[in-house]
Amino acid sequence: MRREPKDSKLTQEDIKRYTRNFWKILVGLVLFVFLFLFSVRMGLFGSLPTFNDLENPNNNLASEIITEDNKVLGTYYVENRSNVRYSELSPYLVKALVSTEDKRFYSHSGIDYSRTMTVVFYTLLGNKQGGSTITQQLALNLFSERREKNTLKRIMQKFQEWITAVRLERNYTKEEIIMMYFNTVDFGYKNTFGIKSGARTFFNTTPDKLTADQAAVLVGMLKGTYYYSPIKFPERALSRRNLVLRNMLKEKFITEAEYEEAAAKPLGLKLNVVSYGEGLAPYFRSVLKDEIKKELQRLSITKADGTPYDLDRDGLKIYTPINYKMQQYAEEAQKEWMKKLQREFDKQWRRKNAFAGDNAKLLQSGMKRSDRYRVMKSDGAPEEDIKKAFNTKVPMTVFTWEGNVDTVMTPMDSIKYNKLMLRNSMMAMEPLTGHIKAWVGGVSFEHYKYDQVRMGIRQVGSTAKPFTYAVAIDNGYSPCYSLPNHQQTYGDWTPRGSVWGGDPITLKNALKYSQNYATAYVINEVGAANVAALTKKMGITSNVPSYPSIALGAYEASVFDMVGAYSAFVNHGTWTEPIMILRIEDKNGTPIYERTPKVVKALNSESAYIMVDMLKGVVDGGTGSRLRRKEFGGLTNPIGGKTGTTNDNSDAWFIGITPELVAGVWTGAEDRGISFSNMQYGQGAAAALPVFGFFMKKVYSDSSLNYSKGDFPLPPGGLTKTLDCSEYSKYDGYSPEVELDDDRLGF
Repeated sequence: MRREPKDSKLTQEDIKRYTRNFWKILVGLVLFVFLFLFSVRMGLFGSLPTFNDLENPNNNLASEIITEDNKVLGTYYVENRSNVRYSELSPYLVKALVSTEDKRFYSHSGIDYSRTMTVVFYTLLGNKQGGSTITQQLALNLFSERREKNTLKRIMQKFQEWITAVRLERNYTKEEIIMMYFNTVDFGYKNTFGIKSGARTFFNTTPDKLTADQAAVLVGMLKGTYYYSPIKFPERALSRRNLVLRNMLKEKFITEAEYEEAAAKPLGLKLNVVSYGEGLAPYFRSVLKDEIKKELQRLSITKADGTPYDLDRDGLKIYTPINYKMQQYAEEAQKEWMKKLQREFDKQWRRKNAFAGDNAKLLQSGMKRSDRYRVMKSDGAPEEDIKKAFNTKVPMTVFTWEGNVDTVMTPMDSIKYNKLMLRNSMMAMEPLTGHIKAWVGGVSFEHYKYDQVRMGIRQVGSTAKPFTYAVAIDNGYSPCYSLPNHQQTYGDWTPRGSVWGGDPITLKNALKYSQNYATAYVINEVGAANVAALTKKMGITSNVPSYPSIALGAYEASVFDMVGAYSAFVNHGTWTEPIMILRIEDKNGTPIYERTPKVVKALNSESAYIMVDMLKGVVDGGTGSRLRRKEFGGLTNPIGGKTGTTNDNSDAWFIGITPELVAGVWTGAEDRGISFSNMQYGQGAAAALPVFGFFMKKVYSDSSLNYSKGDFPLPPGGLTKTLDCSEYSKYDGYSPEVELDDDRLGF
């Protein structure tokens, strides 16, 4: 039997009931969303940033070391991140970002609701898509440690992003949001954070100079820094770059012609990976960091909240007097000469055992100073096990002037290898200002981290002689005064030396030819205490005893101090402290520190000028005459200097002076017991002077540096003493081919 269908028409009562239920559900849903968002806003599901947090996001900002020519020399960082202003962004960066990540960026208020609904729809269909606006992504970058994996936690995090995004939009302009976004992105490679670091790492440029194709590569990476890495997956990165370029074309940010030109280019990477030990001036940067900490602590300079500044996190700008080009030239000059010198050193030690006799102790001390020994010892390893480990071959990387070499050798053999590697250091500064222009603290920071410019002190040899002669000149001696030049005994001291050309000899020629006997006579006349006092007054901070032998360099000093001291001769007798830091600014550009150099009048102005004239004689026909050879490009302009060679050729020095630049060079092995066996390569004129020569050749060839080739200026008030000693000299016309034996200590 067929059953009749029940009447399906809704009654008026049903409609009213359904309407009431609908509104109840809607109001309940709205109330739930409101209460939920209010709870999120109040931090019940995790704290949200305060307004102060929005103004001062807690990012780790790298501190930048900036040269005098406004280039970044390096950074101190936990995260290699440096901020830029909006005006420092290439327009292509902004266009690439907006066209790819958020086309309606300029029309929404932090949340793109239509895009959000579209994303939800596609996600329900199984086609997961990203729906975050640029502002939401910024919120995540700024205030979340990571993107949550758990779905529920990610939903909560999403709501937090929405609220923070709206607040960001209310408090910042669109340009400021773009700027903050680019400052917070992570490029996922070698600690590269922020667009400034990204541009430098991948293209060795600055954000304002990025081209359309370069900007597209960097923006394209942000979808997946590993997946679209131009280093690991260049083809994938190229495809992604061209997609970003097409997006820019669709949005009419670039023309068809611009698109075609950019898309046809290769990736064109110019990798410039910044790490602590890489790049220019690593030794300078290492010493500078300690110097900054010391200065800020000494002056009690802190942040507003009273906490000390953190160089690795607080984004300081450290302005230095280092010149980028000159630093390059100094490092190139070192490599150019030391590469040749090391070959000669290797030839010598191939023929004999460097570690026989007393030098055997060097291996034991080298072993006990090594990290490997200290670790094994702290782990309780017996001495026999340690010795066995040091004589067991292991893979390692060693330094060579051709580049690092991977090899297999025993740790003991590596100690021998490194002790036979010559070390070298150099510093150049402007004598009038104290500004340090170049600093090369060693041959390889990666392998030999000890800085030899400021931290290393070595015997100075004959580079100490000018201080003795300066005391004599300052006490009324004429540079033409004749001295006895034969061996004499002074108390219990009988200096050794050689007589060149007869006896007597003028002060000027005694310095020119680095004569030991004449110098010993002078210090006996003027007093060792007076020489020691002047030496200290001219900036030597190491111990200078009041012994007569200091005339021949029987004490140790650093390259840093010696360059500063010689600068006083050029600066009319005024010692100006060598300066590493000009000023420091905080992350907002507010100055927090400015260096004022110490200045000491150490020597009478006329006496200083006479010493300069005598030092010029060392280069013009004396022990430093090699500088005038063609190998250094014809340095014919006024230059002075002093060579220095210690006993057994253990230390080789050259300090060179010009009217606007003073530079010092030291060369030697790690241990004094290992050195050249002959003067041909071991003397200061051979092992140190060439680095100065090649450096000055490069400096004078670069007209942009504006160093003149003029003569040293006369002292204020002019001269009262005669400088032309030709009628007194028996040495005129003598030009030794090699440095004289007397340039060694001689005691």
